[in-house]
Amino acid sequence: MGIRKATVGVALLGMLGLGGGSRAVGQEDDFIYRPPNLGRADLPERAPDVPYVPTPQPVVDAMLEVADVKPGDVLYDLGSGDGRIVVTAAQRFGVRGVGIDINPERIQEAEANAKEAGVEKLTEFRQEDLFKSDIGDATVVTMYLLPSVNNRLKPKLLEELKPGTRIVSHAFDIEGWEPERIIEADGRTIYFWVVPEKPGRSTR
Repeated sequence: MGIRKATVGVALLGMLGLGGGSRAVGQEDDFIYRPPNLGRADLPERAPDVPYVPTPQPVVDAMLEVADVKPGDVLYDLGSGDGRIVVTAAQRFGVRGVGIDINPERIQEAEANAKEAGVEKLTEFRQEDLFKSDIGDATVVTMYLLPSVNNRLKPKLLEELKPGTRIVSHAFDIEGWEPERIIEADGRTIYFWVVPEKPGRSTR
């Protein structure tokens, strides 16, 4: 697919603490990416919520499948890293995708990957705090964050997303919100929800 690859060693993850982009710590495939040197003006406004660990491509494919992504959807990836979920959705289904990541290095990488894949006109990558981003036009939301971040996002997801919006999370669920489905792909767990109708927004 032409996605550039980055490797995050255990020592580096330890140095990052709250780390670099969009993905929770796990055993991932061997990505090699050397980001450009960034000036002080390009630094994120705060530390990222989770360290950057890419989602394996088989898991990306399974996430899009369980979300039933199809033409006409608008996909938002919260903590989009190198952009592979957004890029894959644009390539396979022709959907518009928006990636949100607080780390400018990841945004540059994602934009380069979208251009290499020929889908830059379908994709947009925003250097933003995902808790402050406007996500209201999404019909599909994907994420690979941490349990604490998922739980903090829950009110935003229920308030801003339209009923029927599909949400897919790699590895971690959302406390107090029973998934519609739980599947396994490439040894990983994927959780799937549908935003309920208002009022009350029952999460069972």
